[in-house]
Amino acid sequence: MDILKTIDLKKYYGSGDTTVKALDGVNLTVADGEFAAIVGTSGSGKSTLLHMLGGLDRPTSGKVQVEGKDIFSLKDDALTIFRRRKIGFVFQSYNLVPVLNVYENIVLPIELDGNKIDKHHIDNIIETLGLAEKINSLPNQLSGGQQQRVAIARALASKPAILLADEPTGNLDSKTSLDVMGLLKITSERFSQTIVMITHNEEIAQTADRIVRIEDGRIVGGANV
Repeated sequence: MDILKTIDLKKYYGSGDTTVKALDGVNLTVADGEFAAIVGTSGSGKSTLLHMLGGLDRPTSGKVQVEGKDIFSLKDDALTIFRRRKIGFVFQSYNLVPVLNVYENIVLPIELDGNKIDKHHIDNIIETLGLAEKINSLPNQLSGGQQQRVAIARALASKPAILLADEPTGNLDSKTSLDVMGLLKITSERFSQTIVMITHNEEIAQTADRIVRIEDGRIVGGANV
């Protein structure tokens, strides 16, 4: 079953001779439980695509469907709620709340949504990511790799339909990067979690089940449409 689908997705900036086609008719499908890496050079459109997939920016035209729902048919408030419940984000910069400890950072999205915390699920994530001894620590007491583990745990906590990872190893050294990628792979398998990751790093991309290549705003390989 396809959990994510884009249909002729376009994002243009400017007009006339100065038009920049950041995305120029992207058709992409991602199956439930799949780990897909989107690879491209700087300026290829991969970050723009990730922002569209996550509903962080609206396209010029085309559709993004998550679990069969056209997310851009939703008004802004409804889209915000849908994004919080259905899409987990892992960014290069971690984005942890400095005054909250590890456990509080992980469960924050669930509490913001007013939902009951599934303690068994949270404990399973914490164990899988090796954070059990750090749950009372503040972010500034953690290494970069540990902070990224917390960010992954937070993204998984609400059981999202999709986890989107934006250059998740960009601020990490090579050994820590491989450790984090190994953990992403494990979480994908253990929780049957659909993951879409963008990266410019070919070695990192090899961890994924499938590599999708993007150049000049167009998919040039691995689209599976």
